[in-house]
Amino acid sequence: MSQHDTIFSKPLPSVSDFCFDQQVVEVFPDMINRSVPGYSSILQTLPQLVRRYAKNNTHLYDLGCSLGAATLAMRKGCEHLDNCNMIAVDNSEPMIERAGLHLGGFKSQVPVELRCEDINETRIENASVVVLNFTLQFVPPEKRETMIQHIYDGMTDGGVLLIAEKFRHTDDTMNDVLIDLHHDFKRANGYSELEISQKRAAIENVMKVDTLEAHEQRFQKVGFEHHTVWFQCFNFAAMLAVK
Repeated sequence: MSQHDTIFSKPLPSVSDFCFDQQVVEVFPDMINRSVPGYSSILQTLPQLVRRYAKNNTHLYDLGCSLGAATLAMRKGCEHLDNCNMIAVDNSEPMIERAGLHLGGFKSQVPVELRCEDINETRIENASVVVLNFTLQFVPPEKRETMIQHIYDGMTDGGVLLIAEKFRHTDDTMNDVLIDLHHDFKRANGYSELEISQKRAAIENVMKVDTLEAHEQRFQKVGFEHHTVWFQCFNFAAMLAVK
């Protein structure tokens, strides 16, 4: 059972960079649902997208799997397939440990291999579906194109890359509007001004967001011919790119 997120509810003498440690693991489901508009809609659609693109005798990857919510959603979409293997990766040991418990609570014939490793080091091969659910934004910007190229090279023809990200609008005025709407969303979900401010300070050095145009240009550069935004709520978007 997830605990209520109160990590930033009291004034901190100094705000350290955000990390996915045991403290975050304990409150993560509450944190992400109250912080990311449209998160539940994205998860609910993943099985439908997986059913459309996953193939027999291939691998499915959830890179940056955290507690395995996207992994579970993906697994629902490939239970009809033969010899379909899932690989869920995260560099946080507490996250991987809890993901194992979470996944073990639901019966399925689809095997899931959990790996605690840097996703930049994960070998992608024979992949029909690859998911980066609010993960790429935590990868250093200079490594993102290399990562997407590596994923593309390891995918089957017709395979899909599914990416959900917070993004920055190219128009500063509109970017401010989207940020304000996001903060209103957090307030409506019970976060105080102190929590919003301290969380923003903690995360600004570890999460560098791209524009949607930057994502599109990256898709095209590595070889994806077909790509689109399939969901957007404020400054959060889910994209798909097909090889």
